[in-house]
Amino acid sequence: MGLFQKLKEGLFKTQSKLAHEIKRIVTASPKLTSGGLDELEAALIAADLGLAMTAQIVAAVKHSYETQGRAGLDVFAIARAEVERSLAGAAGDLRRLPDGVTVVSLVGVNGTGKTTTAAKLAHLVQSRGQTALLAACDTFRAAAVEQLKLWGERLKVPVVAGARGADPASVAHDSIAAALARKSDYLFIDTAGRLHTKHNLMKELQKVHRVMDKKLPGAPHETLLVLDASTGMNALTQAREFNKSVPLTGLVITKLDGTSKGGMVIAIQRELGLPVKFIGVGEKPDDLQPFDAKQFAQALFDER
Repeated sequence: MGLFQKLKEGLFKTQSKLAHEIKRIVTASPKLTSGGLDELEAALIAADLGLAMTAQIVAAVKHSYETQGRAGLDVFAIARAEVERSLAGAAGDLRRLPDGVTVVSLVGVNGTGKTTTAAKLAHLVQSRGQTALLAACDTFRAAAVEQLKLWGERLKVPVVAGARGADPASVAHDSIAAALARKSDYLFIDTAGRLHTKHNLMKELQKVHRVMDKKLPGAPHETLLVLDASTGMNALTQAREFNKSVPLTGLVITKLDGTSKGGMVIAIQRELGLPVKFIGVGEKPDDLQPFDAKQFAQALFDER
């Protein structure tokens, strides 16, 4: 299955709800009324596209109708163009240092899929002919360490882990030492899930990053916030707070295949100006895809 087809299937819940509403609004009357515009606005907000993107699409639809009449009422094409234009340049691949190990820290609240994402990213770089190492720095949740080890066995990626309850910063330190010794291209750090409102846990995350930087100046070279798409606009608050504590370099949006709120990708990117580097549209290792603005816009506003 091609990447675009996977994306379409992953966004099916969001797309089908949006398509149904847009078709209903457009076919309800031969004219575009103020009531129809209000309904369109409500449908876009319900998909969590955010107020700014929603206003941009509604304004473009209104302008097109006023200048071209019924012929200008291709809401799907207008929305695709506006979303693609808004997200142009918003994507970005993993950073890669010209030499040495590139350290990538995965952060976020509990249950967003950080452990799985770390493993899938390791799989991705391996598929590109690069080497990877995984670090189990969620030392307080035994299941997280075991889960990462299982992924490591499955994908044939080495995993560095400490004893349960070990200092996460110590594990991060040891994992960098191991990555340097192995001459790995990438080291993916799976950090513990933490509520962005817990000051002490955010301080601990800052400590983990300080220790990394001391062991390898500049590390982590990427700090990716993993967000669960099903939380909708609540993810925006998480993103704001994490970005204050540990400067983020990009976003990974997971579980897009299980939500009707896929528009939150657009809202969060516009609010924070951070690149959406990857999106998750399934459980398999290759279901984590590099973000593509054009394909995303096409899949989100598909008329099928």
